[in-house]
Amino acid sequence: MPSTVLFDDGKHRNLLMEDFGLGGLAVQANQHMIIHGDTGMILDPGGHKVYSRVLAETFSALGTGKLRYIFLSHQDPDIVAAINGWLMTTDAEAYVSELWIRFVPHFGHDHIVADRLKPIPDAGMIFDLEGARLMALPAHFLHSEGNHQLYDETSRILYSGDLGASLGARYVKVTDFDAHIQYMEGFHRRYMCSNRVMRAWADMVRDLDIEIIAPQHGAYFEGKEMVHRFIDWCAGLECGVDLISPLFKLPSA
Repeated sequence: MPSTVLFDDGKHRNLLMEDFGLGGLAVQANQHMIIHGDTGMILDPGGHKVYSRVLAETFSALGTGKLRYIFLSHQDPDIVAAINGWLMTTDAEAYVSELWIRFVPHFGHDHIVADRLKPIPDAGMIFDLEGARLMALPAHFLHSEGNHQLYDETSRILYSGDLGASLGARYVKVTDFDAHIQYMEGFHRRYMCSNRVMRAWADMVRDLDIEIIAPQHGAYFEGKEMVHRFIDWCAGLECGVDLISPLFKLPSA
């Protein structure tokens, strides 16, 4: 499946690799690439099922360039399970929340590449991709305790990880927000921590210049109106611990 170009100004490119898993039992997942000049970053590259396809597409997109960074938004297997393969076949450095730096090796992390798995502090950090600034933003408890999103200042794309995920929609870009809610609502009510955290995130990103919000699962949001509809929806959603009390009861026989 060919990549979808989200942005291309001749020097800076943002590519969406949508569902390289080609269906099956595993949850649908997107992989994203950012290429500036001849240097690239891959975001949430995925597990073993998609590894060979995503790696081949990455090398094809880079051409004679090099992969500099692997960004891991959090610790889930659909993001990090194949990380040892990526580190063994490239010279890239992988970055994940400092909370998960000693858990990721449980997926199988060869000691000879151990020094290239590096921590992202809770407050986030700035990546320099051959002169392009990429900001790792704190997004803790959305849904992981140690969670970051990535904002690309050049393309004005916010890579939001699991926030914004949709399941079951048969399109790549959201064109009708109200109709799209049905594909997001159940996931967000269960997987996101609380409305307090959602509002804190909305307050942080509302003034960013965002043209696209690109989640790790499902369709992306494009254009200022759609972006702000999504931010407002998040800020108003009850989820997680707001709704958990009815689940705490003994199971019936």
